[in-house]
Amino acid sequence: MSQKEKLLLAYYGDDFTGSTDALEFLTLAGVKTVLFLQQPNQKDIDRFPGIQAIGLAGKSRSMLPSEMETELYTAFENLKIFAPNHFHYKVCSTFDSAPHVGNIGKAIEIGSEVFNQKTVLVSPSAPHLGRFCVFGNLFARMGTIGNGEIYRIDRHPSMSKHPVTPALEGDLTLHLAKQTDKSINLVNLTTIEKGTSEVLEAVENNQAEILFFDGFNQEHLKTIGIVFNQLANKKTLFSVGSSGIEMALGLAWKDKKIIGKEIVFESPGEVSPILVLSGSCSPVTSKQIEYALENGFLEIPLESKAVDSQYQQQIIEETVSQIIANFKNGKSTILHTSTGSEDPRIAETESYFKSKGIKENEIQKQCSALYGSVLGRITKEVLKADPLKRILFSGGDTSSYAASELDILALEMIAPIAPGAPLCKAVSDNELVNGIEMNFKGGQVGTADYFIKVLKGEKL
Repeated sequence: MSQKEKLLLAYYGDDFTGSTDALEFLTLAGVKTVLFLQQPNQKDIDRFPGIQAIGLAGKSRSMLPSEMETELYTAFENLKIFAPNHFHYKVCSTFDSAPHVGNIGKAIEIGSEVFNQKTVLVSPSAPHLGRFCVFGNLFARMGTIGNGEIYRIDRHPSMSKHPVTPALEGDLTLHLAKQTDKSINLVNLTTIEKGTSEVLEAVENNQAEILFFDGFNQEHLKTIGIVFNQLANKKTLFSVGSSGIEMALGLAWKDKKIIGKEIVFESPGEVSPILVLSGSCSPVTSKQIEYALENGFLEIPLESKAVDSQYQQQIIEETVSQIIANFKNGKSTILHTSTGSEDPRIAETESYFKSKGIKENEIQKQCSALYGSVLGRITKEVLKADPLKRILFSGGDTSSYAASELDILALEMIAPIAPGAPLCKAVSDNELVNGIEMNFKGGQVGTADYFIKVLKGEKL
């Protein structure tokens, strides 16, 4: 891509698992997309001929507002250089956020300033993942596929008890109003149902600084995508939301023949053994760990003392030795920080941070950062002894920090495994890391046999 050519889209993902979610839906739509794990320059872009969209995997979901300012101004300005038609601040499909951490309102304020956009467009729905926005209220399926029950987000068995950002309000306009002073309006389902012209009229007549869009099905997404695409005809359009935005734009681009046919992927096949790094306390992930252990995987519970520098190096060395021994016996291994929200290690870790004087609203961020770093360092040491071919990261916040330890420049999708969690190939100047297959999944993603599917390389 030359400097003069415009990208269809650039996005910043507020965690790593969510970033691969967007990568997947762009790639499946036929858009050649590369996800960078470091802020790219033109030389990095030029390594990928024919590139049409780029992403930057970030960690802002686990950051304090002051940290988000430092992170996002730089990241947004970096991606703005490439003059994309669209710029998307990609958030979790369950809209995980709070005033004190992962503040989406703060991201909107920064994006509005960087892209000089009076009204920021917000589209949370992702029906392909079981996420629906109706009259401003978000509903989410238990898990992202299958026949799980659908709950209003503040009544969701998992998200209402999220350890960092529990969902306490179903109406996203009210939820976001706690994170910013910007005025908020909604294009509700009755308008979306009327089609493109009515939605465009609603946008043109809007005076609010944030404009939400309802969405319940693929036709709604297509309408939103067409509207967003028309609004991006003069300068980069800044929007916020789930990977539903990638799907919406993909549908609009396909309708206008801006992109070609959808890509068909070959099955990547089985690779054994694999390493699973889990920092999730979701009940969905807990069931996946249980199922995998019943089907030949071994586990290593990472001690809560791993966050204490006094014990950290010893725990890392012992864990690396155990993983390598398991691999020599052909055993895939799950290294986990918890097996659900009731795991005693969670309380032990919180107690440790409190004893160090860490403020309560900062504890979970410290947990994510330190556990993630330890998981990444362990993986790096394992790779020096054993050339792994496939790694699975589970849990959005911790995986962001774990992957940051591995010298990864970028990821390219190689196969769909479950909606929102593709199998990717790492691109790195580090020979130990380059070419490794990696799967990043959020805590809520996948069926009980998910780890087995990744082991066998069973594509959708």
